[in-house]
Amino acid sequence: MPGKSKSQTAQTTVTKITSTRTQIIRTLPALRRWREKFRGKSVALVPTMGALHDGHLTLVRTARRKCDRVVVSIFVNPTQFAPHEDLASYPRTWDADTAALKALGVDAIWAPNVATMYPDGFATKVTPGGPALAGLEDKFRPHFFGGVCTVVAKLLLQVQPDIATFGEKDYQQLKVVTAMARDLDIASRIVGVPTVREKDGLAMSSRNAYLTPDERAAAPTLQRVLKDCAAKLKKGATFAPVLIEGEAVIEQAGFAVDYLEARHAETLARMSSIKDGPVRLLVAAKIGRTRLIDNIAV
Repeated sequence: MPGKSKSQTAQTTVTKITSTRTQIIRTLPALRRWREKFRGKSVALVPTMGALHDGHLTLVRTARRKCDRVVVSIFVNPTQFAPHEDLASYPRTWDADTAALKALGVDAIWAPNVATMYPDGFATKVTPGGPALAGLEDKFRPHFFGGVCTVVAKLLLQVQPDIATFGEKDYQQLKVVTAMARDLDIASRIVGVPTVREKDGLAMSSRNAYLTPDERAAAPTLQRVLKDCAAKLKKGATFAPVLIEGEAVIEQAGFAVDYLEARHAETLARMSSIKDGPVRLLVAAKIGRTRLIDNIAV
């Protein structure tokens, strides 16, 4: 008998965890009533923009292990997209998303509309510094972290979770949100969850759906180069030649590279040596119309 595919295995795992009825919440008064019911219970928030894949579901499973109740938000946040970016075409898969979350026994789905999150007269924005100005994603998407921090701050204040889970794939975002919650004295603890990957190493992302077959075949080059660079650095190689060589390999695979950097794993500051502290390798590159990011620890 042939073995089960990855998708079949994932579906089996999901259906075994089915539990209580999932409540879909669309207004702030309804969210507050739901939250009030569970005072004294630990609550986890998983913020998403929908188009859920197994990486998101891993965030949900982590949240479920850590807390009594789990809320998943689904909101495609317009303030983190520049005018030329893919807000209009960003994948929206509501039926599949809600089915997957119900199968996992999520307690509530918080699904506000844009008017609820940004009503007429909305005039306040969080402007992050520190890791948000590291010269990585912020260099190429200068609008991005202001939009992310504003919406995440609102979600944390609305839901008031004990924890919120974020994937390490968006590593700079994880560090930015962690710093924001700390600096604004938001009580929720930000929990990072390791990147979930396809069998060939490609980090799971909603934007992987944009890849053509040829682009999809080339995409795992990013992780292979990161692993190769990390191995060389561990053996004592210096940063510059390793990163230059790695960037060349990525370009040969058909990518236009935005950055391939070695940064301090906590502060995202530039480093001159692996001896200067824990190192994180981060990459962003575009192939066709799709921009991919990835990172690994050294």
